[in-house]
Amino acid sequence: MEGKSKIRIFLDDSPQPIAEVTSPINFELDTRRLVDGPHTLKIVGRDPTGKEGIRIIPFIVRNGPAIEVEGIAENAVVDGVVPVMVNAYGKGDQRLFLIEGSETPQSIPSWVWVLIIGFAGWALYYLLRYLGMP
Repeated sequence: MEGKSKIRIFLDDSPQPIAEVTSPINFELDTRRLVDGPHTLKIVGRDPTGKEGIRIIPFIVRNGPAIEVEGIAENAVVDGVVPVMVNAYGKGDQRLFLIEGSETPQSIPSWVWVLIIGFAGWALYYLLRYLGMP
């Protein structure tokens, strides 16, 4: 074991390491036990001569359901009755793919309606001009 560096792995600001091993090491970080949001992984390595090196890796956990809100934006100024649609959906079981509920329902954007009405108007104009020809 002599001649190998020792590695301590810390999660967030915890004073206790989640692992204390010798290098090289492969490990799996189980994020299912972490709350959603920003976290840091701090890796402290010490070589056989006693010199230390530190590497801090920030990451964001997003295991919970994604939340989509339509009808109101952050810091919006509103008045009267505001219709708001809220949807929360998760990835579910990663071994089983479910198509139902895996997409966020959203209303059709106004520019799509403009395109549809414009195309329908052009088609109606073309049809009337074509039928009016002798």
